[in-house]
Amino acid sequence: MKQIFFYNSCRTIFVGVSLFLSIQHLEAQNNNISISWNKTIIISKTTPTLQLVENPMVRPGSPIHKPTFKALKELGADYVRYVPWFPYPKMAVAELKPPTGNKTFWDFTYLDSTMQAFMEATQWHSVIINFSTTPAWMWKTDAVVKYPEDPYQTCWDYNQGTQLRDTTMKEVAGYFARLVSWYTKGGFTDELGKYHKSGHYYKIPYWEVLNEPDLEHNISPQLYTKMYDAIVMAIKKVSPETKFVGMALAFSNNPEWFEYFLNPANHKKGVPLDGISYHFYGGRDAADQPLDVYQYSFFNQADGFINKVRYIESIRKRLSPHTFTTIDEIGNILSRDGDKPIPDAYWNLSGAMYAYIYLELSKIGIDAAGESQLVGYPTQFPSVSMMDWENGKPNARYWVLKLLKENFGPGDKLVATGINTSDVSTQAFETKEGRKLLLINKRNKAIRLQLSDASGGWANYVDITTGENPPQKIKLNDNSILLNPFSVAVIQFRN
Repeated sequence: MKQIFFYNSCRTIFVGVSLFLSIQHLEAQNNNISISWNKTIIISKTTPTLQLVENPMVRPGSPIHKPTFKALKELGADYVRYVPWFPYPKMAVAELKPPTGNKTFWDFTYLDSTMQAFMEATQWHSVIINFSTTPAWMWKTDAVVKYPEDPYQTCWDYNQGTQLRDTTMKEVAGYFARLVSWYTKGGFTDELGKYHKSGHYYKIPYWEVLNEPDLEHNISPQLYTKMYDAIVMAIKKVSPETKFVGMALAFSNNPEWFEYFLNPANHKKGVPLDGISYHFYGGRDAADQPLDVYQYSFFNQADGFINKVRYIESIRKRLSPHTFTTIDEIGNILSRDGDKPIPDAYWNLSGAMYAYIYLELSKIGIDAAGESQLVGYPTQFPSVSMMDWENGKPNARYWVLKLLKENFGPGDKLVATGINTSDVSTQAFETKEGRKLLLINKRNKAIRLQLSDASGGWANYVDITTGENPPQKIKLNDNSILLNPFSVAVIQFRN
């Protein structure tokens, strides 16, 4: 994978909390940070990244289309996940009607429109492509599943049926093989022998097979594994160099999925188990909770998820130790429709939670931590957005990711680090650029920290004062660091 580093001869520290400005209700107690630079606890494998989900606000012609893909390109992340999905059938499904004796119904008009922008914005970086929705007609249903003629109108009940009509899997495998051929080989031959030319010759390093099958179609681990095997083998004939990510589970609390799918004995001979993925979203315990209440819930839920990750890793290491893990949806969902205004500080809280999960995943040895999602908006999970859907500016969730990505990545050494408060998470790193420290303020209050040798250094930070602006930089005049609520930052030590 490609990792970008910014050279600096100074020692550097990463701070995750609100930072450096005078704020009322400042916590009076100073909190000390201790670092043992000569004691490595693990070498990081973790890449901070994100996902882009196809929806009308990212399509060409959207008022935020250009700034969205500009932000994606400037991020320069690896393992970026792209997911056209079922609420917009015309934007996600290439063959919305079954072939007849003399006609097929392949149409890539709306699929191509955003795929091209995505591939251009992520050029020279690895991507995970997941055209996650199977045509509804491939499933046994009581009636023909209808979809809107308007490609930008939602259809939340498109995914119907729990059994494929073709149990040999040839139909669904053929669909995905042709779809991949369209994007990698310049075109494909359809079911009736007619060639369809695309002119696309993209390289797709990773293909993720379906999305949240434990929710979408309520697929069992056994059925999913059969579908995975058939789809993977069909795609490999078209694109032999592509690697595959399996499962993409909505939930991580069902060991049966991991025990079954990661067991090579349950797969056909020759089917690779390159990678697995699953998701995490935190949320409020009650819809009317104020931020000062659910700030605690967010990090408690994150801790519960991290415990599940450790358990899943024990299964993976036992059954398929060479399989990598990407947790490619990490975020918070307050409500689907944005029934109440989202407080400005929420974006910093959610960004701090992502930074915290990224840190804990680095300690465990997870390969990629994908923040969800680049663009959400009212009716489309607005609270997981990394862009302001009204003005096209990146919000604090994006800037936290960019700060992490530009300072941390695979190969960094995590060294023994301590702090005498549970309100701040901290971790020191030895990187190719020098020494850095990650701090994350998990609370809606300013906290002062004491750190040796900080005086004369510099800090880059995201907090409630930076808003929708890039990380800010400040010089440290002494060894006392004041972090504002929910901040993330990087401190560079003087020589």
